[in-house]
Amino acid sequence: MSKQRIALVTGGTGFIGVNLIKRLTSAGWIVHVIVRQKSDLNVLEGSIKKITVHKTDGHTSSLIKILAKSKPIVVFHLASLFLSGHIPSDIVPLIKSNVIFSTQLLEAMNESGIKNIVNTGTSWQHYENKACSPVNLYAATKQAFESILQYYIEANFFKAITLKLFDTYGPDDPRPKLFHLLEKYSNTKEPLLMSPGEQLIDIVHIDDVIDAYLIAAERLLTDQVTNHDTYAISSGCPITLSQLVSTYEKETNSRLPIHWGGRPYRDREVMTTWNLGEKIPGWEPKVTLSIGIKKMAYSKEAM
Repeated sequence: MSKQRIALVTGGTGFIGVNLIKRLTSAGWIVHVIVRQKSDLNVLEGSIKKITVHKTDGHTSSLIKILAKSKPIVVFHLASLFLSGHIPSDIVPLIKSNVIFSTQLLEAMNESGIKNIVNTGTSWQHYENKACSPVNLYAATKQAFESILQYYIEANFFKAITLKLFDTYGPDDPRPKLFHLLEKYSNTKEPLLMSPGEQLIDIVHIDDVIDAYLIAAERLLTDQVTNHDTYAISSGCPITLSQLVSTYEKETNSRLPIHWGGRPYRDREVMTTWNLGEKIPGWEPKVTLSIGIKKMAYSKEAM
């Protein structure tokens, strides 16, 4: 008799988490979600009746109780605090979210004998295509947690897959990212000051990203992982920022008032994407940028 498919998701109120939960419940998984005490659950409105939500108070004991109660066969760890840059007051929240909470999660898993985890990393752990060179403090905390995860793998026989994500996008994305900015300025004549636009962007549609998480879970459950496998969830087709904007203009039939070179590149701007990562077996990105942009436009029109 096959084991009941029970998943536990952290970061379930984020853009990727919301979409993962939808796919898991559609595929018949029983889904448990860990959220903070003050998390806004409105984003889970479409799935809330199909899932079990657990609120953590930040203590390890709270997570231990949640893991013991939910008994997942796979943990999908997506929770993190993303900051492209930081100020001194950001240090504690970054460490608490990306290192302390994540380590507490592993300890709680170990207490309940749960060993399978799909972890979320970032391509920004590989500045200038280096084996290990975090772009910013956020990426450094991701790298630090991977070292902690390796300890649990070696000492407690965990099986882990880390999916290193690049830029992601898709319909109903609430994050204040590039496409939100482009949509805003497509309806105004105000100039949009941007860098010269020569940096490469590797962007993957949310449907393809979720496919990768589900494939990772299958690999864990079918004993195709013995230690810690790391995969790059890359489009394989990075393009410059200026090319991306041009594609957006074409597919949305809009003209953006962009002033290229109106602002300088940021410190440690990622000019070249990491291209040395291994692709997860059985996964290929299916949604091209042109189709993905059209899907977003259709989603807006349908609202």
